[in-house]
Amino acid sequence: MSARVLVVDDVPANVRLLEAKLTAEYFDVVTASSGEEALTLIATNPPDIVLLDVMMPQMDGFEVCTRIKREPRTAHLPVVMVTALSDSSDRVRGLEAGADDFLTKPVNDLALFARVRSLVRLKMIMDEWRLREETCGQFDLLSTTASLDADDGSNARILIVEKNAIAAGKIVETLKEAGHRAVAVGSSAAALDHGRTEPFDLIAISLTSGNDDGLRLCSHLRSQDETRQVPILLIVDESDTARLIKGLDIGANDYLVKPIDRNELIARVRTQVRRRRYQDRLRANYERSLSLALTDSLTGLYNRRYMTRHLEALVQRMRESGKPLSVMLFDIDRFKAINDTYGHPVGDEVLRRIAQCVTANVRSFDMVARFGGEEFVVLMPDTSTEVAVGVAERLRDRIAAEPIVVPGCPDPLQVTVSIGIAAASPLDRPDDLLRRADAAMYKAKAGGRNRTVAAGSPVQDPSQASATVQPVR
Repeated sequence: MSARVLVVDDVPANVRLLEAKLTAEYFDVVTASSGEEALTLIATNPPDIVLLDVMMPQMDGFEVCTRIKREPRTAHLPVVMVTALSDSSDRVRGLEAGADDFLTKPVNDLALFARVRSLVRLKMIMDEWRLREETCGQFDLLSTTASLDADDGSNARILIVEKNAIAAGKIVETLKEAGHRAVAVGSSAAALDHGRTEPFDLIAISLTSGNDDGLRLCSHLRSQDETRQVPILLIVDESDTARLIKGLDIGANDYLVKPIDRNELIARVRTQVRRRRYQDRLRANYERSLSLALTDSLTGLYNRRYMTRHLEALVQRMRESGKPLSVMLFDIDRFKAINDTYGHPVGDEVLRRIAQCVTANVRSFDMVARFGGEEFVVLMPDTSTEVAVGVAERLRDRIAAEPIVVPGCPDPLQVTVSIGIAAASPLDRPDDLLRRADAAMYKAKAGGRNRTVAAGSPVQDPSQASATVQPVR
C-alpha cells in the first residue's frame, strides 16, 4: 500500500533516517523542519499521514497536532507522534491533543510501518465516505454535514475480552468510572456471540488471554457482518511486537501496552469511539441523502448521473494526490437475445444478479454503477491498470463460471461479459476516461466477447490471461 507521509522534525539527521526507511518501504515521503512549515504543507497538499516530533522550537508537536485536528478539512488526518518522551503523561497529552498514536524512540521499524499502513487504510475508508457525502451535498441532498467534533466519545458500549478476571475487572471499573458501559468475557466464543447479538462501540482484546488466540478472534470479528466496522483495541505485552504487528495488519485499530495506564486507556478509547461515531454519521448522512434520483431502481446500484458526478471528484483527487485511478466498463454479452427469448422479466433478473455479483467482488470503496441498459461501470480509486485488469479477470471468470438460475426459466442461463479498462491521466476529463473504457470494451466484443481489454492494449484471449495478467490482490 502506497501513501504520502509527512515527516516533521527539526533535527535533519532524524528526518533523513525516517525518510530513508519509509522510502525503502515504497512510501512517498515529504518533510518539514518546523511546525509552521508542516501546517503550510498540510494546508496546500494534505498527506495521508503525519509523523510528528514533539520537541521542536517555536511550536511543539502538541500544538501542531491540536491545530491539525481543529481544522475540519484535516481533522481526520492521522497523526503519529514519534518522540524521545516516554512518560505516560506525555502519551496521554499527545492522545488528548488528537494524535492517533504516540511512539517512543527508538521505534521498532516493523511496528512503525504496520502502524502507518493500518492508519492509512482507515483514512482511505474515511476519505471515501467524506467524498461520497460531498458528492451528495453537490446535489443539495444533505441537510447536515457530519463533524468529528460533534461527539465527545462518552457513554460508549465496550466489550472486553480478557481471560484474567482480575485484569478484566480493573479495565471494566476504569471504563465505568469514565462514564462508559463495559462488559467483560473470558473467551473468543463468548466475544463472537456478544458481537452478533449486541451493538458495541469498541472491542478490546487481550492477546495474552489464556489459550485463546486473540489474533484469530480479530480475524473473525472483521469477517462477521455485525462487527466488521467496530474498532478493535489490542492489549499487548511490551515484548510481543510480532503479534502486535500481525494484529494491525489483520485490522486492529489501536493498541495498549501493559501495564495499562488508566488515563491512556481512557484517551485511546475516546479517540476510537469518536472516530467510529463520526464514520457512522457519515454513513447515515450518505444513506439518508440517497434517493431514486441517484440510484437505479432495478439493480439498486448508483445511476449514471451520480456516477458521473462522483467520477469528477475522483479525477480531481487523482490530479492532486498523484495516485492512480482506473475505470472498468463492461457489457453483458448477447443480452438482447435473453430478452427476446425469455422475456424482459428474466432479463431484469439477470441484471439484478450481475449487479449483486459485481458488488460482492470489488472493494468496499470501489463504486459500482449501472451505466445504462446492460452496461455497468466500476470506479476504482488508488488502482493501477495492472491491478484493475486482474480484478476484471477475476470478475469475468466468476460470472462465466456460475450459470444464473431464474425462476420460470427452463434452463440455467450462461452469461458472460466483455470488459474495458482505462486508467486516468492528469490531463483526462471524466468523459475522456469513460470514452476510452468504452472503446476498450468494444475491442473485447470485437475480439470474441467474454474477455478483458485495457485501453491501448491488444485483445487478450482469456486462455492466456494467467500468463499476462498481474495476480489479483
